[in-house]
Amino acid sequence: MLRDIEQSSTIAESPEQAKAEFVGKGTPGTSPSSIQGSVLVLIQFDVCEEIKLDKLRQIFGARTLEHPSLKHPAPGYIRYQRPPVVEPIEPLVLDSGERLEGQIKYYDYGVLSVVFELPFSGDWDTLVRLGSRWVWDVDFAALASRVARQRLERAAPALVKPYPEWLSEDYFIFHVREITGSPTAAELVATDGWRIAQVVRGETAQLSDGERNEILQSRISYYPTDLTVISWNAAFLYDSAAGAETAIQLLEYANSQLLEFRHYDELLTRELEGVYDFLDRGTSMWARWRLAQAASKLHTVLLDVNELTEHADNAIKFLSDMFSARLYKLAAAKVGVPDYKDLVTQKIQTAEELYRFMVDQFNQSRAFVLELMVVIILIIELIYVFHGKPI
Repeated sequence: MLRDIEQSSTIAESPEQAKAEFVGKGTPGTSPSSIQGSVLVLIQFDVCEEIKLDKLRQIFGARTLEHPSLKHPAPGYIRYQRPPVVEPIEPLVLDSGERLEGQIKYYDYGVLSVVFELPFSGDWDTLVRLGSRWVWDVDFAALASRVARQRLERAAPALVKPYPEWLSEDYFIFHVREITGSPTAAELVATDGWRIAQVVRGETAQLSDGERNEILQSRISYYPTDLTVISWNAAFLYDSAAGAETAIQLLEYANSQLLEFRHYDELLTRELEGVYDFLDRGTSMWARWRLAQAASKLHTVLLDVNELTEHADNAIKFLSDMFSARLYKLAAAKVGVPDYKDLVTQKIQTAEELYRFMVDQFNQSRAFVLELMVVIILIIELIYVFHGKPI
């Protein structure tokens, strides 16, 4: 299957070859193709350690997100362990007059996802300019944060250990449903791959050959008529509404995982800095007695992080659907999930080594004190014996 995907998704060797394909259709300066679709903005916040979804449904009367539909009629399935709760929100009107429909998704591992969507109809140049303006000029995070904080005031009883400060991630999905001529994925990459690269990078200027090729290498297709190109800050989907549903949900899930691992990375960094500061103050005999409490605190953090990372890491299960599993793996790699996961794993290993060191130091100190007490008792007994007094 992967070999078929690679064969059906050929990258043009240079922008000049891509431009040559426009002979009779137009030049790169014009956009003869009509495009219809929508642009989605995902703004995610890490708001607490856990969200009790059952209680949240009672508060909002919101619905539970259905399991993603299958890309193809096969026995495979993508299953949420605990499907997120979805709630519609008021439309967002930008200063430019654009009206975006919106919704909020609440994930049980403490992530809140605000999704804005704008239907789109125009040509390639219009889509490129829209992508550049939205990626760089519109502060969607600030707009979404205000909406999220208003909603969470009511949802407070469902939040476990809310955070005073939120980490956030944003991501853009350019979903194209129809293009004039209904090109195949291979044809689209050959003729308009350089425009797709501009869209996902949020650039209006043409990119270099190397950058364009790097972007287009991160593409995947199941049928000849669908295409997904994934970058670190945006993705381009060419598919029907039903066909793109799984990719959109997996992109959202990958970004929520990135957010969680960023949180754990910062949490472990703070804990390790505290331990290093504690050890820098010295490990004298009396200071070692305080190591037990510090080690116990560090061990509690390690257990919490291990539990929560496993929770977030296993929120979606892929049962026999290998294409969706590959799509998720590609999305996770592009947005940086494995990199942050490795950082968290390394810091967990460092924390475990520090924990063992602190426990060993405390045990050595306790053993010395016990031995000292035995020696003192023996000395007292000897004193009584030498003075001829029974003990």
